[in-house]
Amino acid sequence: MKHTKFIALIFILTFSIGCSDDLLDKLPEDEISPEAYWKTPNDLALFLNQFYTSFPVHNGYNGGIFEFDNNSDNLADIFINNRFVGTSSNAPTSDGSWNNGYGLIRSVNFYLENSGTAQGDAALIDHYDGEAYFFRAMFYYNLLKRYGGVPYIDKTLNTDSPELYTARMPRNELATKIVEDLDKAIAKLKPRSTAEKFRVHQGIALSLKSSVCLYEGTWEKYHTGDDFAAPENESTKFLQWAADAAEMLINQGEYSIYNNGTAKTYWDLFNQVDYSGISEVMFWKKYNVSDGVSHYVGHYLPHTGSGTGVTKSLVDSYLAIDGQPISVSPLYSASQESSLTTIIKDRDPRLRQTIATPGDLLTVNSGVPDELFEFPTFRGNNEITNTTGYQIYKGGTTDNDQRTNSYTGAIIFRYAEVLLNYAEAKAELGSLTQGDLDISINLLRARVGMPSLSITPVSDPNKAFPGLSDLINEVRRERRVETALEGKRFDDLMRWAAADELIVGKRLMGFKIIGSDMEAEFSEEINASILVNSSGYIDPYINTIPEGYGFKLGRDYLSPIPTEQIVLSQGSLVQNPGWE
Repeated sequence: MKHTKFIALIFILTFSIGCSDDLLDKLPEDEISPEAYWKTPNDLALFLNQFYTSFPVHNGYNGGIFEFDNNSDNLADIFINNRFVGTSSNAPTSDGSWNNGYGLIRSVNFYLENSGTAQGDAALIDHYDGEAYFFRAMFYYNLLKRYGGVPYIDKTLNTDSPELYTARMPRNELATKIVEDLDKAIAKLKPRSTAEKFRVHQGIALSLKSSVCLYEGTWEKYHTGDDFAAPENESTKFLQWAADAAEMLINQGEYSIYNNGTAKTYWDLFNQVDYSGISEVMFWKKYNVSDGVSHYVGHYLPHTGSGTGVTKSLVDSYLAIDGQPISVSPLYSASQESSLTTIIKDRDPRLRQTIATPGDLLTVNSGVPDELFEFPTFRGNNEITNTTGYQIYKGGTTDNDQRTNSYTGAIIFRYAEVLLNYAEAKAELGSLTQGDLDISINLLRARVGMPSLSITPVSDPNKAFPGLSDLINEVRRERRVETALEGKRFDDLMRWAAADELIVGKRLMGFKIIGSDMEAEFSEEINASILVNSSGYIDPYINTIPEGYGFKLGRDYLSPIPTEQIVLSQGSLVQNPGWE
């Protein structure tokens, strides 16, 4: 977009934004004042509406939110993750995440400085102010996760504002500022029962607070002593805040875990058109084809493969139906890998409801035979293919009307994550009890008929984190399988400092096709378009990264600060480790 010299002076210095001309032109101070524009609570709501487009939802020609794990070890995308490969050598000149983040923050600051001009229902005005604090917290949280500590600005700036050259705030201090905003939001926002539909309410702020504090608490705990550590380790403080926020939400009793009483209740949760009556879904986006608001998730999942595939690593993490890891359960044997049908046998039902298996209903075709899943989509190309043999089923819809133009809702916040946050925070604090498990993780297990998690779980000889307790390993496992393909895994890997265990030197494997009931069907494709390793497993990156991911432990946990910002800051900004 075009930029005027005036705009560049304000924003390119440390806080530039890609669309800054539009934001400034909304309310030019020489033509219209906030007092004239913001007269009523509705005026405030209209201004705040711009921030609602910042939530991650279904969008475009893809699998929507169910592809968000392409940046992790849960999915193997056709486009290999460059950050995990570790081949980037230079910091970019500019970065849209930085520019857009600070542009949005400036708009929130402008709102908070001027919302007092509105007159009317004081409680409603207070609620809208709470929305603003929530969004500022969310925007800074996104910057924190990407860059670590960044400059903290809580007011609008002029061309001569000294804050244009603000240094980076230490990450623990920035996280505390984010929590302060969320506390203001929690105090001001109405509860869901009285808040306007499709607007942020108090429960959403509590949910975000639990996530922010869990993220920072575990980051500071597991990055202690490395290049990304906070200057002061405040992990205990943040973990306690995470547990307290989640517990407050649990005690409010406004939310509960969805269970429709069927064997596929977990799968059914993720393909609803209307979530307004589902208490687990705290916040969601509604789609309506007649209004021109739709997506293509119904087409790409699970009909086409969507250019990705669930990994063997994720599949192996699902427990046997007796609640034990497959490495020790008598209900599982390696011979089950010979078929998609047998690999799900006697396993956590969430596995079957996450990957497509032969006979799964894809589309109800009224008057003609239903479309059923038979084989992964191996003979397509680009996004019309599957990469691992494990094709995504979670998030699919059987509605023929949505085969190419979908209108299932997109879940943004759900109560299950709050329960997982609670259990993990308490486990990290060393205060998790059986009672805590029973009001959190065991509610999720009960939904799918899995045995409860014990405070003294069976030890897994193949546990993902050998240096940690069996209990923390099982809490992390539960988080992985419950939120699989919802875009949570990358953040988990980063905050746990897990790259040395789960990324470096690894490749993402898939189904063991050699010796399986699919080998004959795809004999011509095997080792042509379907790459296979010496053990018979699909290995989509075997030629691209034969030595595995080259993620640099001293660099790649954070993204680099755009170089233009470092130059324009005149020395006040310092680059992230490894990108100097």
